[in-house]
Amino acid sequence: MERTRDCDRVPDCAAAHDPACEHTRDPAHDSHDRAGSVPGAGFRILFVCTGNICRSAMAERLTLAALGPGSPILVGSAGTHARAGLPMAERACAVLLRLGGDPDNFASRPLTAEEVARADLVLAASSEHRAGAVALHPVAAARAFTIVEFGALARAVPAGRVLGHGDPVRRARALLEETGALRGLVRVERPDIADPYGGPRRAYREAARRIADALAVPIRLLTHAPA
Repeated sequence: MERTRDCDRVPDCAAAHDPACEHTRDPAHDSHDRAGSVPGAGFRILFVCTGNICRSAMAERLTLAALGPGSPILVGSAGTHARAGLPMAERACAVLLRLGGDPDNFASRPLTAEEVARADLVLAASSEHRAGAVALHPVAAARAFTIVEFGALARAVPAGRVLGHGDPVRRARALLEETGALRGLVRVERPDIADPYGGPRRAYREAARRIADALAVPIRLLTHAPA
């Protein structure tokens, strides 16, 4: 299970629950606040791992950075065995910063059935985490993938079927439909991302690299960015 350490570079407002820091939080980037928006508004992506301080945390913040401020795509994360309110693990912070993500104000959250039910797309670090999410809310099975699986399926989707939609939310829904139709038809190599906690820095770099590689095509389709 992932555990926490302090970040290499401790943010000014590292503790997301610190009331003194509330005025600095940007709602456009605070996925934990944004995930509580009015149902039906936007498209919610939920990343899942064990402790919600390494893999899913990096995936959340890398995705937020790529989508940019003001995106209607809502992003959050949670852990199947997470303790609430912990900052991101030290080495995950360091890797995230080098990749352009922001660990500020991150706080871990336990995965709940409500979180899974509200998500339009559940992306898990491993098949075990996907199974854990689906066990909490079985009807989410059709919209739950591992991060690597979803990336592999997205690469097989004809881009025009997604990019033909001008609105990011419609693109997200089209991408989910297209990837779901390809499930079981596309070979997925190494669908699980190994837990880097307790390992050397290269383990964190490898986990972050696999996350970024898997999300590259989905994010490009959602943002309509050129290849």
